[in-house]
Amino acid sequence: MVVIAALFLIDRFAPALFQDALPTRAQDGLTLALSVLIEALPFVVLGVVLSIVVQVWLPPNLIQRWLPRSGWARRAVLSLLGMLIPVCECGNVPFARGLMMRGLAPAEAMTFLIAAPIVNPIVIITTHAAFGFDGGILVIRLIGGYLIANLIGWIYSRHPDPDAMLTRQFTATCERVTHEHGTPTRRSLTQFIIELRAVMPALVIGSALAGAVQVLVPRDMLLAIGSNPVLSIVAMMALAMTVAICSNVDAFFALSFASTFSSGALIAFLLVGPLVDIKMLALLRTTFTARSLVGVVAVVLMSAFAIGIGVNVFG
Repeated sequence: MVVIAALFLIDRFAPALFQDALPTRAQDGLTLALSVLIEALPFVVLGVVLSIVVQVWLPPNLIQRWLPRSGWARRAVLSLLGMLIPVCECGNVPFARGLMMRGLAPAEAMTFLIAAPIVNPIVIITTHAAFGFDGGILVIRLIGGYLIANLIGWIYSRHPDPDAMLTRQFTATCERVTHEHGTPTRRSLTQFIIELRAVMPALVIGSALAGAVQVLVPRDMLLAIGSNPVLSIVAMMALAMTVAICSNVDAFFALSFASTFSSGALIAFLLVGPLVDIKMLALLRTTFTARSLVGVVAVVLMSAFAIGIGVNVFG
């Protein structure tokens, strides 16, 4: 209702702000929201299935036995776990929830969540297909995402009360799963319903917000500052957070701006989008508190901005 009211107010008091008529913009917003939802849904379901495999079918403490004991080494290994899981950022959230239900610390799960959408093998392939090795965009994206993930993991590993990072709903879900009885098949079905009920509302809301923002913010306003080496980075980071494109295909979207925006701005877009776009934040909110996510967004934005500036200055 707020979005619809905003569209009518803009159409009434600032009709020249947008080129398209109000019905066209409303239809575009609905189409964009549905496209984000349809694109993400298969990966969410796959992530839920992988989460159930971890929670129900794997032997207890199996993952912990594979991981190093040192905190920084555990996080370094978990940062690379995404190479074995070819799902986008949406599917990683339920999978990370399953890892925490099996004993992983919140900071360790956060490290995996931040790194996995970028070290994903499909993301590596599509980024190479879009940019090749020109300008070092692929390499800088991989190294930058890995370093940002481990920086966030290190910061939150020093949290005095790690459980305070988690929402009450997720804590209650962990308690319920721990005491769940029945055959593995029955527990799997029960957990499938629990996880879908947790993440689907967030996915729908995040998709709707992504579609709404794109029709409320004039795209020309962002493109007008594309030639500025500093403002172009800010614009592309803002665009990355709002368009909410799956990390598996966002490189081709960024490629369309290659002739207008600087290399640093493109890299900032490719770093910010998979980690803290509107859809991803809505999904993360099912597990982590708003205060924790504010810190994550701040670290990601500052890090991506610094990397982008470095590329523009020294690239």
